[in-house]
Amino acid sequence: MTQLSALIFDVDGTLADTERDGHRVAFNRAFTDAGLDWDWSVERYGKLLAVTGGKERIRHYLDHYNQNFQRPDDLDGFIAGLHASKTEHYTRMLSEGLIPMRNGVKRLLQEARDAGLRLAIATTTTPANVSALLQHSLAPDAESWFEVIAAGDIVPAKKPAPDIYQWAMQQMALSPENCLAIEDSHNGVQSALRADIHSILVTTNGYTVNDDFNGATLVVDQMGEPDESFQLQSGQANGFNFVNLSLLRDLHGSIQA
Repeated sequence: MTQLSALIFDVDGTLADTERDGHRVAFNRAFTDAGLDWDWSVERYGKLLAVTGGKERIRHYLDHYNQNFQRPDDLDGFIAGLHASKTEHYTRMLSEGLIPMRNGVKRLLQEARDAGLRLAIATTTTPANVSALLQHSLAPDAESWFEVIAAGDIVPAKKPAPDIYQWAMQQMALSPENCLAIEDSHNGVQSALRADIHSILVTTNGYTVNDDFNGATLVVDQMGEPDESFQLQSGQANGFNFVNLSLLRDLHGSIQA
């Protein structure tokens, strides 16, 4: 049986519930700063999350929800400027401690580190967002916990394409059979599967709870804690009621067997 050597984490919605009260709010503040009357409601942002990547999301909004907007000649530069402003707002919110880690995340990361498992991140969010979240919501030195942080535009195609996972595994010189992916969305699951990672844990959130997670090994509502059980949504939890390293090794073993 192939040994579990590495855990590869998504960020937004997985490490922290960043979307509704983090990224969405930061986008709206950036729009206001630019003198735009755009406002992404909770419902609309949920629909926009079908598109991965912030700049791609703005373009999709213009193409499908705001076609009457008079586009500037340099649309790419305009979108990049909005996204940069949004990132500034988002990282400021993180520095103020407004976006905590999801339940059970810090415990699991510490357990994995103590056991010598290798850790990586594979995300479509920008490196600045990842750094700010890890430093302010996890620990000041948390970036050093991860051997590889694959983020943003480091690869040409974003999730559900497999590129970001493939890049992370190449940097670590690992095969997919040695890895377990931890995701929160349909696009994330598809990205891992297309990278030939078939050990996949999903922790859902309010935006993704109704996604199609076909191909995931286990789907729960949160990682949980010893005194706060997760809710099983699909798969076999093998008697566990919170996510720990023993459960992950069981999941990985069931796929590799």
